[in-house]
Amino acid sequence: MSKEEKGSNHTKRKGRVWRLLFFVLLVYVVSAAGLSSYWSWQPATFDVAASAEAGYGDGDTELVTGVTTVATIAQVATTLLDKPGGYLSNDQMPPGLMMDNMPNWEAGVLKELRDSVRALRNDFSRSGSQSVENSDLREADAFINSDAYSWVLPTAESQYRQAIGALEAYAGSLAGREDPSARFFARADSLSAFLAVADKRLGSYAQRLSASVADSELTAALVPAVDAGSGTETVSVAVAQVKTPRHEVDDVFYEARGYCWALLHTFRALATDFDEVLRSKGAMAPVQQVIRDLEAASVRMWSPFVLNGSGFGVVNNHSLVLASYVSRANAAVIDLRILLQEG
Repeated sequence: MSKEEKGSNHTKRKGRVWRLLFFVLLVYVVSAAGLSSYWSWQPATFDVAASAEAGYGDGDTELVTGVTTVATIAQVATTLLDKPGGYLSNDQMPPGLMMDNMPNWEAGVLKELRDSVRALRNDFSRSGSQSVENSDLREADAFINSDAYSWVLPTAESQYRQAIGALEAYAGSLAGREDPSARFFARADSLSAFLAVADKRLGSYAQRLSASVADSELTAALVPAVDAGSGTETVSVAVAQVKTPRHEVDDVFYEARGYCWALLHTFRALATDFDEVLRSKGAMAPVQQVIRDLEAASVRMWSPFVLNGSGFGVVNNHSLVLASYVSRANAAVIDLRILLQEG
């Protein structure tokens, strides 16, 4: 075989190797893109009453007060870990490593979970300031506040699983009425304490979302505040003056979406467990308003990108649309707090 023929064969072999490598890379990129797209879908909402009944009901008697709320918080945490792709915030390999929308959504869900578990530990489960806290809730609070980005021993997922186990143990004790230390007090003051935190969270998200256009007057209009002393609604003057950097707009958007998704389920559960208190205070209307606005804030998003237009231009502004629902929910929470305190 001549040198020319050998060289030609060698060139052909190299060409085939490069084509094979290119094909493998193309398959990997397409697969990773497909997985990223699939993993970025927000989980569907679930029926809080059916979920609690399936876990702790017998089909004949009504669930003990508090079981629905605790079971819902545990199910939200379970969904955070078991959704498509699992928990992505601490991933160290692609495609999870390259994703940021879903990790920001997870951050919003986790923020609401931590608020809810802390409320269970400090308010809902205690009859007064000198009552002994429940050991299961103390463990759940510690585990759910573990480092969200830990990926080696212990992993964030393992810590959150233990938090779920502690919540389920507390819910089981409530449902079985066997442990006298497992109590749930559906009082107006304990609910008001939780709402005070939700009020601040929603107000902060409304302001951060509206900062996508750097319009201080619009931000002030979207962020209602309440004077704790007089109980009257005012407009916050501490508004954002600087436009959110373009690369952070989608981060804020998805974090707010995650928080709203989790808070929606918590409010649905609270509406069940605090039904008697809410009706006695004439407060069912603002509760339903919060739920409706959180449902609107959590609907499936079909656009592959978070658009950031301004004014009445051709391009939408998804952040402002979400901010409008968040601010309405915030206003309803303020009304609810006032009714619980004065109704």
